[in-house]
Amino acid sequence: MILSSFLAAIGQLGDARFRKVLIFGVGLTIALLVGATAGFLWLLDGIIPEGVTLFGREITALDDFASWAAIGLMLLLSVFLMVPVASAITSMFLDDVAQAVEDKHYPQLPPATPVPFGDAVRDTVNFLGVLILANIVALILGLIFLPAWLFIFWGVNGFLLGREYYTLAAIRRVGRAEAKRLRSRNMGTIWLAGILMAMPLSVPLVNLVIPILGAATFTHLFHRLQARVPSG
Repeated sequence: MILSSFLAAIGQLGDARFRKVLIFGVGLTIALLVGATAGFLWLLDGIIPEGVTLFGREITALDDFASWAAIGLMLLLSVFLMVPVASAITSMFLDDVAQAVEDKHYPQLPPATPVPFGDAVRDTVNFLGVLILANIVALILGLIFLPAWLFIFWGVNGFLLGREYYTLAAIRRVGRAEAKRLRSRNMGTIWLAGILMAMPLSVPLVNLVIPILGAATFTHLFHRLQARVPSG
């Protein structure tokens, strides 16, 4: 079920609505990271005092060194944060992906209830915070247990991605409370599918399409899990 859902999602990557969400999400992520870097440099420029002297000579290289160090640090953080930020930002617009999947594969369904924009923004902020914090913890644990780092990364991100994307798919159809109940009942399957999403996160460029594939895969998974539930 998980693999067939994933393959069905890959088969729909050419959908125009998929491309729109991908371009917008990645573009907004890059703009946010560039803005954060510029803001950090501006803050650093205000902190470093002017006219620092050593043995009577002004140290002009201090500011340049700090600026280059800050740029290097932000580039490093950008690589680390790109996927969590892209996943969180893109999650605001994944209703289009879910609707595209349902239009093609489940046309008999009645119209879904869209998530209000305010709720989507709130969920995005919460998801971003949890993703960044969890990845920092995973990085620390990976440094302590280096041979197991990749499995820790897959496990943590698999749990979070599965939890988020299943909820996004379910909430459109059954509401927030029922989505949480169904998520708890199917947590094993959801976590395993999330790990399948997390495994390509370590592959550059490929990882940028994971939010789209995640939304599509878990839309299929939600409907297929529902279809397994006996009626009555």
